[in-house]
Amino acid sequence: MSAAPEDEYAAEVSVVIPSYNEAESLPELSARLKEVLSPISERWEVWFIDDGSSDDSFAVMRHLHDADHRFKAVRFRRNYGKSAALAVGFQEAEGRYVITMDADLQDDPAEIPALIAKIEEGWDMVSGWKKKRYDPISKTIPSRFFNFVTGRMSGINIHDFNCGLKAYRHEVVKSVNVYGEMHRYIPVLAKMAGFSVTELVVQHHPRKFGKTKFGLSRFFKGFLDLLTVMFT
Repeated sequence: MSAAPEDEYAAEVSVVIPSYNEAESLPELSARLKEVLSPISERWEVWFIDDGSSDDSFAVMRHLHDADHRFKAVRFRRNYGKSAALAVGFQEAEGRYVITMDADLQDDPAEIPALIAKIEEGWDMVSGWKKKRYDPISKTIPSRFFNFVTGRMSGINIHDFNCGLKAYRHEVVKSVNVYGEMHRYIPVLAKMAGFSVTELVVQHHPRKFGKTKFGLSRFFKGFLDLLTVMFT
């Protein structure tokens, strides 16, 4: 796809971050994002989507916004899940390039320039590959299984469909419909919509605060969602 003029977009880079009970991580994450994004362009925005947190997440987000209006937030009244959070973030994002990442500091903001560079090579979507992971085995084993099955079913040659750290052209996030547990399979949705998809090895860090929100039952529901999309 051809590049659009700079003034077609209200921002150069939008970062969309679903967050659930990650108040402790947000100050450090926001500082690192600002450090990485500012050399790229002053025209950036970060969208925190508070997915019904019961901690002080939204208060932290409001404080960040008061200090720098490029940090923005949407608050859900209850926990709707990551797909719903991403769907809202995609609606709000105005950047030429859109980055998604998790709020727990396991995804590294320093990877953003390399992801954008990959988009500038001509790809429409770049999925991170956590080649070395710092997650419990209860999370990594199911993830390997679903990555293998999804790759075989979709014909997409990537290793880590569920990696939260991804980069997109603006047009991709405005075209895909993320619902249910389909956030795990956005590369499949993008390919089905006619976009090109590749991957890039990214760093993955141990969780610094709190505990994982991973639920095996959601993984199985997501697989059923994938079957519905591919065979109907």
